[in-house]
Amino acid sequence: MRFLHCSDVHITQDYKKADWRTLGWRRWIALIELSLGGRAAAFRDAVPTLSLIVNRMAAEQADHLIVSGDLTAYGMDAEFFEVAQVLGPLSRQPQGCSVIPGNHDRYSPETLKEHVFERHFKDLLHSDLPGHRSDDGFPFVRLLGEEAAVIGLCSARVPAFPGLSMGWIGKAQFEGLDDILSSPQLKDRATLVAVHHAPFNHRGTNDKWAHGLVDAQALLKRLPGPQYAVLHGHIHRRYHHPATALRPHIFGAGSSTQHGQEGYWLIDVSNGKISGSEMRSV
Repeated sequence: MRFLHCSDVHITQDYKKADWRTLGWRRWIALIELSLGGRAAAFRDAVPTLSLIVNRMAAEQADHLIVSGDLTAYGMDAEFFEVAQVLGPLSRQPQGCSVIPGNHDRYSPETLKEHVFERHFKDLLHSDLPGHRSDDGFPFVRLLGEEAAVIGLCSARVPAFPGLSMGWIGKAQFEGLDDILSSPQLKDRATLVAVHHAPFNHRGTNDKWAHGLVDAQALLKRLPGPQYAVLHGHIHRRYHHPATALRPHIFGAGSSTQHGQEGYWLIDVSNGKISGSEMRSV
């Protein structure tokens, strides 16, 4: 079975045309990053690039698409709508696609309170073992064929202030994850765990304190060996740390639509393990 892993696609609406009264103070600050910081220019082709990646699924012989968060620029309803439009039928097919939110998708308390992500991707939050969901629908698990499983975790939290973008999984999700991992349905399956924040950066060390996954070690110790892989985004750099006897494969998908860095991972599983991977450019 083959997976296509992409992340941080950052579909961005035209904020010049947005109603400033609905943006909120957090997005007013973020507009500095969007304009002066160059983010709008970096993701100007995000829609056609994501569309190209989705359309490559067949040519790449990929069975399942995983998007590990930051679907949007700043969690606007119109941005989520456009992502769903680009995904097309996959946005309603949990056997073909898994998505999780990133910190940009949980950018404001209003986005979280109004369940904007969940409204647009409710079909993809289906779980084949629903009794283990413990934190606003997470973790979910998808059993695929006889040899693979995808587990979706949520590390995205509304930041206290723009610029703080650390994440954490938390006790409730870890309890659900422990139950899932001990389930007989997962015993002989290669298991791909999607989480937005990175357990390690490209150097194999912890990310910056204001940007990293706070409880990374608690996650990694639950996933020992090549049966497991952690698929993440957040760091806009594409890399792979191979599994050891004590930790899983770690795949950072970078930013799949950022100008000059467009691309994704292909990850193959067989015989209950991660059996191969290839990095592709768009």
